[in-house]
Formats: sequence, C-alpha cells, structure tokens
Amino acid sequence: MHKREMVLALLALGAAPFASAQQTGKIPRIAVFSVTPLSAQAPWLEALRQGLREHGYVEGKNIVIEYRSTEGKLDRVQEIAAELVRLNVACIITAGATPTRAAKQATGTIPIVMAAGDDPVALGFVSSLARPGGNVTGLTSLSADLTGKRLELIKEVIPKLSLVGILWDPGVIGAERQIEEIRPAAHNMAVRLQSLKVKHPDELEGAFQAAVQGHANALIVVASGPMNIHRSRITALAARHRLPAIYDAQEFVSAGGLMSYAPSREDMYRRAAGYVDKILKGAKPADLPVERPAKFELTVNLKTAKALGLQIPKAMLFRADHVIE
Repeated sequence: MHKREMVLALLALGAAPFASAQQTGKIPRIAVFSVTPLSAQAPWLEALRQGLREHGYVEGKNIVIEYRSTEGKLDRVQEIAAELVRLNVACIITAGATPTRAAKQATGTIPIVMAAGDDPVALGFVSSLARPGGNVTGLTSLSADLTGKRLELIKEVIPKLSLVGILWDPGVIGAERQIEEIRPAAHNMAVRLQSLKVKHPDELEGAFQAAVQGHANALIVVASGPMNIHRSRITALAARHRLPAIYDAQEFVSAGGLMSYAPSREDMYRRAAGYVDKILKGAKPADLPVERPAKFELTVNLKTAKALGLQIPKAMLFRADHVIE
C-alpha cells in the first residue's frame, strides 16, 4: 500500500503542472465593438494592438481579437452585443457611448473597457470614476466637457462670431448632453446656437443649407460614430458652403476640415490595452478607476483656412500639435 500511495502521489504531482499549463495556455479572446467602420479606425486599432504588444500580447499568437462594427447602423448595436456575449469573450472594448450601453445591457458579467466615450458617470455606466462598481471601466474622452473649448477656439479664429451651427445626431447617446454643455460657454461669449439635427446621411445637405440660410458663421460637429463615418462628405460640404468648422477628431482635419480639438484617440486605444491586460490577469473592472484623457491635440489645416479666407492666429499655430499645410 505504501508503494501504491507513492505512485499516486507522484502521478498527482505530475498532473497538477499539466492541468495548470492547460489552463494558462488557453488563448484569451477579446472583442472590439464600435459604430464606426473598422476601416475608419485603422490607426486607432493599430494603437490598441501596439499597446497589447507592450503587455506581451500578439494578435493571432497568444490573443484573439474579434472586431465588430455596426457600420453606422444604430439599430444593430443590440444584435452585435448579444453576439459577443454568445461568444463568451473575455473582455469587450467599446468605442463610444452607444456600443458601451448596448454591451452593458447585454451582460453584467463580461468586463467592458471603454476606449473612448462621454462621461460614464452621467450616462450611468459607472458609479464613480474612482470606483466604477460594475463591469464597466476604461477611459472617458470627456466629449461634452470639450464642446465649450471648441467654441472658444473657433471664436479665436473668427472674433466676430455671432451664430454657430451645431451639427449633431439625436439618435446618438450623449449627443444631447454635449449640446447642453455648450450653452453656458455660448452665453458667456454672446454667441447664438443653431441646432442642426441629422438623423440620416441624406439630411446632411439640408443641414448645411439651413446653416447658410440662418447666416451661421461657423460649425461645431458633435462627436459621434455616424458623423465620423461621413467625415469626408461633411468636410466637403463645409468647404462647398464656406463654413469654418471644428471637429472632435484629427481625422476630419486630415480629410479637409479646418480644425479639431480632442484627446488623442490613438493614445486612448493604446492605454485601453493596459486595462485588458489587468483584466486578463484577474483584476475586476469594478476596482479599476476610469481614466481621463492624458493628451489633448489641436490640429489646424492651413490649406483649408486659406481657401476660406481665414487667418489663423500665430498664437494658435504655436499651440497646435499638428499643422497641415
């Protein structure tokens, strides 16, 4: 019996490391969930992959990434959220309030990491930034808080600014809050606001015509996935109607827009990888504080400014992180 017990003990010792290796050797599967088409997110997604590599994860080798986008169709968010829950991914990375809400409604257990989005406390995603308290954490881009700053910047370029058109999609979660956040700044600057609602891409032309007919001096485009999808069309319409516009993403300026002021989206996606790493190592989203942006970028397109007959102040050019000539 003594010999038999020794054999069993040796077998047990050998089996334990094997079982552990099997468990730790399992390749984690995570998901990226957004409204914006994946093609329009290429630099952001590469930043995410870079961040994952910095933490030792190489896509296709020791981590699998499922990419899902509604391609701007807001009625598909619940469907895709349910699909990701069925896949039982280890973590869902969301870009924007709309996919974050859909993912949160679909699951209370799978960790959700926001790579970008409006104030998660105001939207009810977390209890507080310091202690989220649920299955959602990540980064907030403070979209609503930045609308007033964008108004200040466009007024710096157009000192006699009196009426600003606000281009926004009422179907996007958090968009209306961004409108409300800009009102105090507009009041202080004696600038009137013109609401330009766009529920469908076909309404863009009409919105720009309304801005021109209303004698708007400039345009602020409210952050949203649908607006991002049509950034080339929006910047083209702004150029055709000679409307100076400020945007929430540098990509609009690269597409011909006048200027943008926003957190570095690439930096936020890269930092989101740190949350994924902690979660895969056992941390709970409830205990991981939500981070604010660490880097804000001002981008100015001098070619567009010249076409609009605008002189960008030298002080602004000095502060700008990117200047397109």
